Amino acid sequence: MGFAQSYRLRVQRKRWRIRAFRKRRELTRVADRTGQIRKRDILVFSTCRNEAIRLPYFLRYYRDMGVSHFLIVDNDSTDGTRDYLAGQEDVSLWTTAASYKRARFGVDWLNWLQLKHGHGHWTLTVDPDEFFIYPFCDTRPLPALTDWLDASSIKSFPAMLLDMYPKGRLDAQPYVAGQNPLEIAAWFDAGNYVISKNHLYGNLWIQGGPRMRMFFPDEPARAPALNKIPLVKWDRDYAWVSSTHTLLPRGLNLVYDEWGGEKASGILLHTKFLHTFGEKAAEELDRGQHYAASVEYRAYAETLKQDPELWCRWSEKYINWRQLEILGLMSKGNWA
Repeated sequence: MGFAQSYRLRVQRKRWRIRAFRKRRELTRVADRTGQIRKRDILVFSTCRNEAIRLPYFLRYYRDMGVSHFLIVDNDSTDGTRDYLAGQEDVSLWTTAASYKRARFGVDWLNWLQLKHGHGHWTLTVDPDEFFIYPFCDTRPLPALTDWLDASSIKSFPAMLLDMYPKGRLDAQPYVAGQNPLEIAAWFDAGNYVISKNHLYGNLWIQGGPRMRMFFPDEPARAPALNKIPLVKWDRDYAWVSSTHTLLPRGLNLVYDEWGGEKASGILLHTKFLHTFGEKAAEELDRGQHYAASVEYRAYAETLKQDPELWCRWSEKYINWRQLEILGLMSKGNWA
């Protein structure tokens, strides 16, 4: 990368941090328990809207993994999300009725919270329908991974978003609060992925899976991105650029290629496709707060009219992380 391009990225990073500082005024503190945060705590950052049904399992899953504190922005929920989160002793909560779209789809709010509270911590930035798995997650807690990353001088850890879905109609089996969503959405596409490289930011760009083949069959290039870098040893000088797909400084995006072999990586099990999906998609399409004039949600709405079944004869049923490594979707790298 030349000096001019490197300089432009530094200016861009400064711009996003200044923007986050300004956007802090859109956040109203509901429950601030950040005084509980200890030096080595692993923190989850998230934004949500009307996710009350998902939150009990989401919080339990990450607590069991080794997360110590949750910092969450509630974007004007109407289903009891705010009251539920405010009652959780390990959650710090902010609320806003401001535009999700004008906050760069929540990125500005999270950049501010991570600038203020995430410095020096391993931070995991995930949505309530995303469940992080990593090599040896069945036997080693998350602090074991972050300790190894610290010892290896690795500052960021990638995870491909893997869309999970049920066998049969999406609304055939109701999901109940507190339930493991993988009991319903237990299937995934083992292949059907395309990868390119973003030469400006250095990150891989991954697309494919059921959303490409079902919702964007004629325009695959418009399918959602599946590459994410959710786990980062945060520094106040860092900034998200585009959700958790891209961040700055640029070196944090270089998470796959390594001289002599591949780097360790994980998976985000994405459990969007439950019985609530149709109603949620209709709500978000009506709000118009998503990327590219909500093109993703317009595709969902159009396809849902046909009562689609995402399962096909090439679908694989999820077993564990080792299965995903064998399929080439994640790697333990040199973490033995």
